[in-house]
Amino acid sequence: MKYGTIGGIPTPVSRIFLGTASAPFVSGGDGSELLEAALAEGINALDTARVYGRSENSLGRWLEKGENRKRVVLLTKCGHPAEDGTRRVSAREMRRDLETSLEALRTDWADIWLLHRDDPETPVGEIMEAFQEAWEQGRIRAFGGSNWTAARIREANAYAAAHGLRPMTVTSPQFGLAAQVEDPWGGNCVSVSGPAGAADREWYRENGTAVVAYSSLGRGQMSGRVRSDDPASAERLLDSFAKKGFLYPENLERLRRCELLAARKGVPVARIALSWIFHQELNAFAVVSTSRTEGLRENALAAELPLTGEEAAWLDLGQEEA
Repeated sequence: MKYGTIGGIPTPVSRIFLGTASAPFVSGGDGSELLEAALAEGINALDTARVYGRSENSLGRWLEKGENRKRVVLLTKCGHPAEDGTRRVSAREMRRDLETSLEALRTDWADIWLLHRDDPETPVGEIMEAFQEAWEQGRIRAFGGSNWTAARIREANAYAAAHGLRPMTVTSPQFGLAAQVEDPWGGNCVSVSGPAGAADREWYRENGTAVVAYSSLGRGQMSGRVRSDDPASAERLLDSFAKKGFLYPENLERLRRCELLAARKGVPVARIALSWIFHQELNAFAVVSTSRTEGLRENALAAELPLTGEEAAWLDLGQEEA
């Protein structure tokens, strides 16, 4: 497993985060076997959120056992819109969600705490002051935004610098070889994939912000289950969000190239697609969910698979032949 650093986190962080927006976590089931298997593969980072069903409760039961809390880097999120779409990006809602999350997780602190969405009508000063308060209380170590644009993070960090506060050091947008063409969920879901995300990626390269990529395999389109020469497989296997966000000709071509390169290297397609993320000169981490312990090893190996610059460019619709 490869590791990276995230500002505010004192320990190395695995380049792969185990995502918990899936079984058995969302139903509140016992994920102990999966969590122990992840640690055995060197995956020490966990991604959850207030709105991932009962995943925080599932994790909490495991975290309170023995030294488990000290073995992992824990990321959770706050401020997701209400079911009726009402925005919840405010200091009040942040405090409320943090209290609820820590109680469910049965811990005193979150290593990484992110706002799940942004609301441009909420001043960045209110948000950064709330983050600073939680940090001073020892309840969080690093913080940032999920589905925040680079421009808003720049604005937030400029406020922090002007007022002697800690900056955001983490962003969690959609990022992967499969470009998000349409917003699958609505509510300002932000992607830095594809040509449209080039400027944001360049800014993150320059300042070393940790990019924790969600939907890193295009919600399963780049997992190897879907075949580029069998569009019907995508219709059968992908959910409506994956189809809306990722099922487009350009991504099927990226998948075709992954399949070719995977065959040449004798590795699974998903390993190629995940490895691509770690060859973009970003301080990148990939969130990957799986309900199979055997899938964890594949995810871990992806962080170590070498790609040449030519191969990485070709996969992303560069020159005709790698």
